[in-house]
Amino acid sequence: MNTSTLLQDEQRQTVRARYGAMAEAGAACGPESCCGGTDTKAYAAALGYSSDELAAAPTGANLNLGCGNPLAIASIQPGETVLDLGSGAGFDAFLAARQLAGTGRVIGVDMTPAMVSKARRNAAGAGLANVEFRLGEIEALPVADATIDLVISNCVINLSPDKPAVYREAFRVLRAGGRVAISDVIALQPLPPEWRNQADRLTGCIAGAETVETVRRGLAEAGFVGIRITPRKESREFIEKWEPGQGLGDYIASAVIEAQKPPAA
Repeated sequence: MNTSTLLQDEQRQTVRARYGAMAEAGAACGPESCCGGTDTKAYAAALGYSSDELAAAPTGANLNLGCGNPLAIASIQPGETVLDLGSGAGFDAFLAARQLAGTGRVIGVDMTPAMVSKARRNAAGAGLANVEFRLGEIEALPVADATIDLVISNCVINLSPDKPAVYREAFRVLRAGGRVAISDVIALQPLPPEWRNQADRLTGCIAGAETVETVRRGLAEAGFVGIRITPRKESREFIEKWEPGQGLGDYIASAVIEAQKPPAA
């Protein structure tokens, strides 16, 4: 195992430890970065979720860990198979299943055992038969080739130490013509170099943010077309609350990221 691989594994372990602790706590996160604090409804509304969506999700599924609402741009169709990268306690996966209305299938993948267990309990409690959760890393998805219609993700890819691998894996599992609908943070300008080595800012969805140009290049090199990356100016208000007084809104923003695997010839 080379040095780069070791460093990547250390980063994953750091992320896994933090999010595992949140899952074990069985409650929404505290008022630190990449978290909405304890006011779940207000934070979810700021991300773009409706009161109906909040009411529809199983109790305990929303841990306030997102930075947008990927389902708002997903245009889910009946019968589709949806894959949620970094599914956590299952919030977006359950809402995707609701949109499928008993058709299709939703697969959530998360690398944190405690999160997968929590999501499975939530699914069982809600009686959702077309949702399943798998333990795995988003850089090496436990999903077969060309079996997915739609890939969603919410503020997770920034946590990956190997984002090009994530984009390649998303491309691999998608059927021809399949698409991605992602909410994530992007860097508005180069981040201070010291931030990249700060564990709290890494696990807090700050240090891993990349520029629009870098994200676009990663998706294009993986084979995606029709790439659209749209920073959400309104996200500045809640991002500033992640670390009050630190001016985070000058450096990062939530963005909507869309792309498509080319249709079959």
